[in-house]
Amino acid sequence: METKYLLTQYAHGGGCGCKIAPGVLEEILKTSSLSPEYPALLVGNASRDDAAAFDLGNGTAIISTTDFFTPIVNDAYDFGRIAAANAISDVYAMGGRPIMAIAILGWPVDKLPASEAQRVLEGARHTCREAGIPLAGGHSIDTTEPIFGLAVTGVCPTDGIKQNNTAHEGDLLLLTKPIGTGILAAAEKKGLLDEDQLETMHRQLSKLNNIGEALSILPGVHAMTDVTGFGLAGHLIEMADGSGLSANISFSAIPKMEGLEVLMMQNVGPDATFRNWTGYGSKIDFAEGVDVLEAFKLLPDPQTNGGLLIAVAPNTLGAVQELLMGNDLANFIHPIGILTRRRDKTVYVTT
Repeated sequence: METKYLLTQYAHGGGCGCKIAPGVLEEILKTSSLSPEYPALLVGNASRDDAAAFDLGNGTAIISTTDFFTPIVNDAYDFGRIAAANAISDVYAMGGRPIMAIAILGWPVDKLPASEAQRVLEGARHTCREAGIPLAGGHSIDTTEPIFGLAVTGVCPTDGIKQNNTAHEGDLLLLTKPIGTGILAAAEKKGLLDEDQLETMHRQLSKLNNIGEALSILPGVHAMTDVTGFGLAGHLIEMADGSGLSANISFSAIPKMEGLEVLMMQNVGPDATFRNWTGYGSKIDFAEGVDVLEAFKLLPDPQTNGGLLIAVAPNTLGAVQELLMGNDLANFIHPIGILTRRRDKTVYVTT
């Protein structure tokens, strides 16, 4: 009888939920050293963007990113698909077109057979083919937990690069995928999901955010980022703080995965939710009537390969909506909030 390996049982975290907490990451990134100036570096680690961008001097920029994590799902093939889609998303979030990827693999060879690692790579190749890019190489090491991801190279016109800190006051906020995958992934690890729920979650986790490339040509799209390990609230705070603004969002307008209510009543969710909230909860204000407990479980819920969070000028909203509807994203054309002048808190949540 063939052994069925459940990859989530070999890792303490999973997906983007295993990212280092925001406060700890801020401490790690502190430096007192002076870095040389690189005039061609358009986007670097001075901001908290999704990828780096380097001007080639011919109107085109190279976009470079890397992303990897421990298993968020049990099946090795699906793990590879999801990890690859998540890494490629960083290029799309900058408005770019991916052109090549190389793999990053850490494998506990004393615990899991090489055949399972091979299935991870096959899943990644599937996603890369879907994105129209080669998986051109990579590097592997022996680790205590399974780890997989990609380093991805992309290109973008220099005037089409989208950042997460360039939003304007009055911009409307759109989100291209529902939130809640952190809760569902925690439920899968506990064996609480039925086959339909598993299929729905895996489909979302592996869906490419390739709409980002098309959005790059719209000048009224002022800022963009993908929602990942810090949750919707965390990435919205990065966008608003980085742009010197605050945000008003409607909790009822935020798209959410189906089947979350029962799981939240059972207190199913990843530990990273609490770490995220500890890192930035003081920047959020709730209006009367908001179910604060539900919002606490969902807004900081870590997403893996989550949707694009888009800040768009009101006069460009129609063009963005038309683009979304033409790309099977008609369920995500309604704004979830608006960016406003800077106030005491960063995010204000209404019903």
